[in-house]
Amino acid sequence: MAQVSMTVRMDAQLKQNFDALCQQFGMSANTAMNIFANAVVVYRKIPFEIKANEETDSQSFKDAFYALREQARKNGVQGMSLEEINEEIRQARLERAAKEKIAI
Repeated sequence: MAQVSMTVRMDAQLKQNFDALCQQFGMSANTAMNIFANAVVVYRKIPFEIKANEETDSQSFKDAFYALREQARKNGVQGMSLEEINEEIRQARLERAAKEKIAI
């Protein structure tokens, strides 16, 4: 199959954080993007979660989040706070548990 090149624009700090995290996963950013694109096409949704080892410093995740948040602020697309996101996740889990009648 023929290979093509794709350019993705992103914040420099986000790129740096993405590269570092991909390295921790044992892959390049290019490989991660290919895995993502293939999975989206096959499952027709974003079908997976990739996590770093528990040993990974959570500061890099927080840095990436705050960089995205700052970029959204600069672009006039104000996002939710980390606390609001966590609360929304908590509510969704409670709703799912009630629907499935399971304890969380």
